[in-house]
Amino acid sequence: MTESEFLALAESTLGAIEVALERVAASGDLDVECSRSGNVLEIEFVDNGSKIIINSQAPMQQMWVAAKSGGFHYKRDDARWVNTRDGSELSAALSRMVGEQGGVGVALDGF
Repeated sequence: MTESEFLALAESTLGAIEVALERVAASGDLDVECSRSGNVLEIEFVDNGSKIIINSQAPMQQMWVAAKSGGFHYKRDDARWVNTRDGSELSAALSRMVGEQGGVGVALDGF
């Protein structure tokens, strides 16, 4: 994948995550605020002040996630973002992380 293809995919992924979280927040199940600055998406859990940070790393063509449970790197494998260590998929892992930090079970998909 070229760098420009990666950047477009990363931008699309960050946007889809933000939309999914805003949808959950609008339903009243979870109180989160998302903010974007370039290639960084910051998810803040209003009730406890914790955060999840997701950013793209163009040189490695990866998405990085920092959460209370640790730091994770995801590389594109066909149509999925896959953890470089354990093979888990980004949307499932992010659903788990958001649930752990927000105290509400959520199912995020579409990215």
